[in-house]
Amino acid sequence: MGRITSSRPITRIRLGYGSTRRPDTLAVEEPLEIRADGRPVAVTMRTPGHDVELATGFFLSEGIIRGSRDVVQAIHCGGPGTGGELNTYNVLDVTLAPHVPPPSRSSERNFYTTSSCGVCGKASIDAVRTVSAFGVTDDDLRITPELIASLPDALREHQDVFDKTGGLHAAGLFDAASGELLVLREDVGRHNAVDKVVGWAAQNGRLPARGTILQVSGRASFELVQKAVMAGIPMLSAVSAPSSLAVELAVESGLTLAGFVRGPRLNVYSRPDRVLEPAVEQQGAGGADVGTEVEESRPAAVR
Repeated sequence: MGRITSSRPITRIRLGYGSTRRPDTLAVEEPLEIRADGRPVAVTMRTPGHDVELATGFFLSEGIIRGSRDVVQAIHCGGPGTGGELNTYNVLDVTLAPHVPPPSRSSERNFYTTSSCGVCGKASIDAVRTVSAFGVTDDDLRITPELIASLPDALREHQDVFDKTGGLHAAGLFDAASGELLVLREDVGRHNAVDKVVGWAAQNGRLPARGTILQVSGRASFELVQKAVMAGIPMLSAVSAPSSLAVELAVESGLTLAGFVRGPRLNVYSRPDRVLEPAVEQQGAGGADVGTEVEESRPAAVR
């Protein structure tokens, strides 16, 4: 599974200095066909690695399973037809436990999702609002804004593949009480990175993931809020903007959603009662309003 990065020759140009030929490290993007008991369910474009976590998190966020006990095994197999084709490790067949109903045809994705969007392939928009087995409304999480503000840097510090390629999203699960990073996963798809984190939590018996915060390196979309809720994660924090539908689902579900978490500033869009009051420093003359500064920083940072 040594295909996380790939080296390619490039021409690097610096205006006023000319060009040079040199190798560059790229993040690998390959398709993964996810099957349930031999039947194709979805194809997603992902960074190879932690595929079983990815499939487990995907099935959990789709409401197909509720935990690791619902999965008997997961194996990489050959390509379409399974007639002895070379195993490229791009097909993963998940055997579900006997008590787990097979995925409904009506709620399946239309067989293909891109690395940038995990819900555009839904057969029906009505199927997007999956019912979670874990509620987050009654989670008694309390957290300081100082800790929230520290999470993007803590996430970035552990993005090893991003350091080499500059081309991966990251998702990390943090303990809200201690700030400890429990797990971090990188992927070309932000939804894949979150599925890998959720899959890790399921495999390690940490569902529902009460008292934790899911920190993501980009924006907060509807699907990321949904995945957090499905895993019982009470808070989602994003470096960039949330969408209107993400905020709507967070409010409905009782999840605390923070966006534009950069430096000393952040916006809380739902359940602000979980975020403690910050320590207040005296504002200097002519100091700008926090909300205004965040608004002004939007265009350069949305990923």
